[in-house]
Amino acid sequence: MVPLPALEAVIDASGAAPRIEALLPSGARPRQLSARTLLLGMMIAAADGRPAHLTRVHQALAALGEDQRRRLGVVADWKGGPHQLTCRQAEYTFRLVTRALGKDEPDGLPSALLQRTCDDLLEASIPAELKNASRSLAVDWSDLQSFSRPPPSKGGSCADPEASWGHRRNNLRHDEDELFFGYYLSDAIMVPDEQGPPVPETARRMTASSCRHDPVPAFTPVLTAMPGDGIPLGDILSDSGYSHRVPRNWASPLRQAGAALIQDLHPSDRGPRGTHQGAIIANGSLYCPGTPRTLLEIAPLARAATPAQAAAHDARTAEAARHKLGRLTADDEDGCHRVQCPAAAGKIRCPLRPRLDEAGPGPPGDPATPRGPAGLLHPAHHHRPARGEREDRAEARLPVGGLAPLLQQAQRRRARLRHRQGPRQQRHLPRLVPPHGPRAPRALHRHPAHRPQPAHPHCLGRPPGGKRPPRRQRPAPQDPAPTPKDRNRGHCRPALAPR
Repeated sequence: MVPLPALEAVIDASGAAPRIEALLPSGARPRQLSARTLLLGMMIAAADGRPAHLTRVHQALAALGEDQRRRLGVVADWKGGPHQLTCRQAEYTFRLVTRALGKDEPDGLPSALLQRTCDDLLEASIPAELKNASRSLAVDWSDLQSFSRPPPSKGGSCADPEASWGHRRNNLRHDEDELFFGYYLSDAIMVPDEQGPPVPETARRMTASSCRHDPVPAFTPVLTAMPGDGIPLGDILSDSGYSHRVPRNWASPLRQAGAALIQDLHPSDRGPRGTHQGAIIANGSLYCPGTPRTLLEIAPLARAATPAQAAAHDARTAEAARHKLGRLTADDEDGCHRVQCPAAAGKIRCPLRPRLDEAGPGPPGDPATPRGPAGLLHPAHHHRPARGEREDRAEARLPVGGLAPLLQQAQRRRARLRHRQGPRQQRHLPRLVPPHGPRAPRALHRHPAHRPQPAHPHCLGRPPGGKRPPRRQRPAPQDPAPTPKDRNRGHCRPALAPR
């Protein structure tokens, strides 16, 4: 349990109690429970692990010692004798505080005064020697179920009108998401800087929003207001739930506030995702076209990774960072900046860009002496080139590199075929075509293209041959047997009758 003097020091350092007390109405009879004592009771109940119920706050204040209760106003001297604080009085003071810090028309988001009060209390809870120990924050949101029952399905109101239905993970295999009625609680936790000393993981900023609102845009103004309070922003660590948000709702405001985003990419954004003006789009950045594909497909590090695996992963990540297009200018008003090729910046040697130390063309020499116009050649001239000249002058050819490794396997194969089918490299293979033309289906054999294709034997015409001798016929019988009468034909007359 946190000692009572430590909780009182936090409340006094934040300055929230006098600011709230100035907003409460004052009557003829002073209230027994002050705003400072109410905040102290809420902090005692939360530090003791009790539910955030107003009755538990009253029980925490009533369980203090006699001297502490009198000093805090839990026990007051009335005309009839000492009077101990009742639960009805705690409820009355709590209702006045919520009205002063709330909005006239609740919309599911905290008011500016309520958010300011929470920020001051959280900042006052951090020890003075740890305030500047780290500038890095880990950001995430969680579900916070409401105390009230949800409204009936047929329509109606409930005890908590600002709460709404939301989704949350339930750590069960058969069902990934489930519905709950309440709020989204977003918080920012202090984490050590890169290569920095360890620091306690204490909450530095926090906010709650209804489930009808997106928790990411609701938490962005809380973080961007920290530099105005003298707290510079460093690395902001977040999971994939923040990486695919609209830039104006998360990335752009934080970068303008001086934060560096370190985010776990969404699975749909990992690896190569196309090109932009020749550069490869991978892992949310632009890379050189000559980057090896293995560096573009680095998977996230597992949670149970060993130190050796973490060191190997960091080495591959650092090698991939060398192929990333570097920043050349600062961000403009829209958060955009120009980038530069890593080979031009001297980070890597790219085969697509010539090296600076290669031997280039030498200094210009004396111009060649112009020759006179060529005359007519004599018919008996041997047409040979003059001395010191070639018959075919050398042509200036540009070096043709290999095919780009970004093409798919089928596209690279098609590009090679098209390259080898040039006007000077095309090979016309001989074919045997039937005399009547290749009109019949499958007129040619389906042999590979590197060998001649003979004609199909069924489609070739047969060569003319000699006249075959007539077949021998049997001699006609002397007395032919009568043709048997067909009983099924009735009275049909024969086709041929002997005369």
